[in-house]
Amino acid sequence: MDVPRTGAKPRTRRIVLVSGAVLALLVITLGLRWYSSRAPTVSRGELWVGTVQRGPLALEVRGTGTLVPIDVRWAPAPIAARVEKVVVQAGAVVQPDTILIELSNPDAELAALEADRDVAAAESELARLGATLDGSKLAQESAVAGLDSDVVMANRRKEIDTNMAQKGVIADLESKESVDRAGQLQNRLEFEKRRLGALKRGNAAQLEAQRSQVERLKALAAFRRKQLDALHVKADKAGVVQQVAVEVGQAVPAGAPLAKVVVPDRLQARLKIPEASMSDVALGLPASIDTRAGVVRGEVARIDPAAQNGSVTVDVKFTEALPKAVRPDQNIDGVIQLAQTGAVLHVARPAIGEAHATASLFVLRDGEARRVPVRFGRAALKDIEVEQGLREGDQVVLSDMSRWDGIDRLRVE
Repeated sequence: MDVPRTGAKPRTRRIVLVSGAVLALLVITLGLRWYSSRAPTVSRGELWVGTVQRGPLALEVRGTGTLVPIDVRWAPAPIAARVEKVVVQAGAVVQPDTILIELSNPDAELAALEADRDVAAAESELARLGATLDGSKLAQESAVAGLDSDVVMANRRKEIDTNMAQKGVIADLESKESVDRAGQLQNRLEFEKRRLGALKRGNAAQLEAQRSQVERLKALAAFRRKQLDALHVKADKAGVVQQVAVEVGQAVPAGAPLAKVVVPDRLQARLKIPEASMSDVALGLPASIDTRAGVVRGEVARIDPAAQNGSVTVDVKFTEALPKAVRPDQNIDGVIQLAQTGAVLHVARPAIGEAHATASLFVLRDGEARRVPVRFGRAALKDIEVEQGLREGDQVVLSDMSRWDGIDRLRVE
């Protein structure tokens, strides 16, 4: 009797299940690989796209900044003092003799009084010394005059005695005594005259020394009075008070800045230019400054030798009159014209990428955006020169694509 075989069905079912599982795993693996290699999708409407063109390019750089005064004076404290009164406030129109701030210093006032007293004492000493020296000079002149008279009388006596001795009226000894006496008096007269000359020179030197002392003390007294006058702090130039840096009752050291005075119609533009755009900026280049009240032309007058916080300070001197509405420290925009190029490749300035730098941009080709390294050259206000990486007519994504960092290909729909 035949027995039916039942073992073939379970084996066939097992083979089918294993084959199905392997096939499913293969399908899943291929699907995952396809999905992982599939480029992300971005909408064309989200992208800012520019076209690479060839033509002349006006090279310019832009910067922001402020209007700063050319003529500035900080009124300083002449000596250590205390603020008694603030006469003017910021915005006041002043003249050179306008008093800005009143200061006080009791020690300076006392020093001025003592200096005046020293001058008076020195002048009194000069008068006393002059009188004393005049008296001694007159006494010496009197002595010289007396000796001069004695010499004249002695010479007359000598002549008489000589004649009488020749006639035998008197002895020769007496005649010789008259001659000797006349000679002695003549010698004394010469000596006293020399003493008178030395006395005059000595008196003149003493008087000159005392006069110098008086002049020195007068100069010191004038300086003390000048210090007192300087406590009435003046503007020293016509202009506008831009800032008052002290308050009533405040103690200030010598030289401390008290108030800032500027000439409002003498201003210049101070721009901050990105350091990456400074390679072609030079002195004398033309510039246009938007003062919010009108565009004014000027030229580059100074370039700061050092960069700070990624920018370089450039001063622009105006060659045209400024609008009346402008003010110091007002915010402005400026454009510096560098040059006009020939026919070069250029594109609108992208969100990333500076002059003379390399950046990665997406280029649209065949419905995709592929990342391409691009080398930029000189930069204009709105466009930038392309040195490498792009061709004329290329469609370039200019918008910020930082969210796709690490992705080299995007599908554009």
